[in-house]
Amino acid sequence: MKMSRLVAFSSSLLFGAVIALTGAATANAAPSVQAVDYVALGDSYSSGVGSGSYISSSGDCKRSTLAYPSLWAAAHSPASFAFTACSGARTGDVTAGQLGPLSSSTDLVSISIGGNDAGFSDVMTTCVLQSEATCLNRIATARSYVDSTLPGKLDSVYSAISAKAPSAHVVVLGYPRFYKIGGSCVVGLSDKVRTAINGASDYLNAATAKRAADHGFTFGDVAGKFAGHEICSGSAWLHSLNWLDIGESYHPFAAGQSGGYLPVLNSAA
Repeated sequence: MKMSRLVAFSSSLLFGAVIALTGAATANAAPSVQAVDYVALGDSYSSGVGSGSYISSSGDCKRSTLAYPSLWAAAHSPASFAFTACSGARTGDVTAGQLGPLSSSTDLVSISIGGNDAGFSDVMTTCVLQSEATCLNRIATARSYVDSTLPGKLDSVYSAISAKAPSAHVVVLGYPRFYKIGGSCVVGLSDKVRTAINGASDYLNAATAKRAADHGFTFGDVAGKFAGHEICSGSAWLHSLNWLDIGESYHPFAAGQSGGYLPVLNSAA
């Protein structure tokens, strides 16, 4: 009888210890992804222009169910998901119209911004329609803007995000290089121009990464993920010039959102 009671008592202690340890492990575990409140800000590379499947209520912002923010939310089922990125957005558009969903409870923010401020749409229009010399001069002007003006504009956006969502982990996504040099394209822009455009993208990314780091944000470099999938690669994840829908030109296909942007956000979030 005494031995039976001792065994029972020992078993109850062991059971209690297991429960206590399990409970402690659960209590100390990192919050699940499902507890995350996620807000996706930015321009057309975040809204998903070029990937199709646009959400009708988003209108000209062209937010897509195939954009990386939508894909991340579908995969992780966060507690809340607000998608305010908009085609054509500049830094001022973000601060003026996209920050409403941010709050002290926001856990994760993603954003791509700065390309429109630097005039990349005008750069591409100039390079496609005008001479090589005019194109290269326009690229030089864009790089000068990245040096002189863009950092202050990024600071304004990043500071506004931090003020409204002080506890959020902020991931700043960059831009891909557009062209594979020496690739399959036999007509169109010269490789000299294509190299200059790629260089300008790298220049913009470097400036953006620096501002992001200074604000304590994480920079997500997507150029590596797009390597081998640039225009002229034979397996492009980016639209080239699309005369039927100019707005989609030089934006990622759905494959670029899922294969280029989403893995970077997954790694950085």
